[in-house]
Amino acid sequence: MNKPLTHAVTDPTRMPYQKPQPQYMRPDMVIRDGMGQNDPRLWVPLSQHVAVRPLQFNVTVGQYTHVMRVTKAGMIARHRHSGAVHAWVFKGRWLYLEHDWVAEEGSYIFEPPGETHTLVVPEGCTEMVTLFQVNGSLMYVDPQGVSTGYDDVFTRLEKARAHYAAAGLGEDYVEQFIR
Repeated sequence: MNKPLTHAVTDPTRMPYQKPQPQYMRPDMVIRDGMGQNDPRLWVPLSQHVAVRPLQFNVTVGQYTHVMRVTKAGMIARHRHSGAVHAWVFKGRWLYLEHDWVAEEGSYIFEPPGETHTLVVPEGCTEMVTLFQVNGSLMYVDPQGVSTGYDDVFTRLEKARAHYAAAGLGEDYVEQFIR
């Protein structure tokens, strides 16, 4: 944990903020192993070849942020968004069957509310790793738009809680990600 500077600062650009923070402000959230490299139990499995590393569950605004890792080519999920999604590809590539672009390493993607698409990891890609910030819910649908289920911050939070309990980290392990 970083401690505030206590020695005299002569350069005003290096002086820390001197006033108190807002009374009800939540503390900063720092996830030191955001990619879950030091402990495989940090990855919450969604299916046999798909897992997510939760980074934040914002239950106040209905948003969650996670890193998704997929280890086999194929369809991941067809879904509609009720809110915007931001994505940043760290490794591999993926696409939506409904679009003519491919998200590759280094790509940033903004998905508008209302978008319905089918997430696919293409053949030849053995690992895809992407950071997703999901606002609102994912409503899973069939090709005709008929609802087959949903996920939101609360369902993802409960999946993570159950996984961490089963993995020996304890169900309270997830509390550090809640804002």
